[in-house]
Amino acid sequence: MCDSKRASQPDVKTSGFFLSVAFVGTDETGCSQRGPATKLTAMLWVKSFHIVFIASWFAGLFYLPRIFVNLAMVPPESLAERERLLLMARKLLRFTTFLAVPALGFGLWLWLGYGIGRGPGNGWMHAKLALVLVAIGYHHGCAVLLRRFAAGENRRNHGWYRWFNELPVLLLLAIVILVVVKPFCCLLYTSDAADEGLG
Repeated sequence: MCDSKRASQPDVKTSGFFLSVAFVGTDETGCSQRGPATKLTAMLWVKSFHIVFIASWFAGLFYLPRIFVNLAMVPPESLAERERLLLMARKLLRFTTFLAVPALGFGLWLWLGYGIGRGPGNGWMHAKLALVLVAIGYHHGCAVLLRRFAAGENRRNHGWYRWFNELPVLLLLAIVILVVVKPFCCLLYTSDAADEGLG
């Protein structure tokens, strides 16, 4: 006699930091059968870490230019305040770079390892990758600007940095829309459906 109540529930076991999930199915007699953790489960772990590190990376990109705004407003005689802000900016840039590496690594794992966004009908992924390259360029640009501040070579006012600070917000908004809505994918399917209807 099989335990139908148990057969309807996944068998979850804790193994170290990760949860090992063995899904319980039923055969033709109604008895439960255990299967290995699915590839989907592993992919969801990778995706979770990707999202966490992306959010953390962009949090650094949001705040670093705000320090640049304050640096641009520091009077020349306020050396102590300038050094304090430079120290904050250096530490934040270093930490943000540390977060960017696993964020990009997990994203490549999803793309190349699990095939997310590969194949026809995935124009959204190409657009997303282009925006990710822009984000990497923005990150590098922040490092260049910080070196100029440290060398006393900044020539821009605080208003310019306020506008510069808005770019990562727009980048993240566009990336999230591309991943969730997948607009180019939908346009392709709509075009294919229209062609079939005309045929």
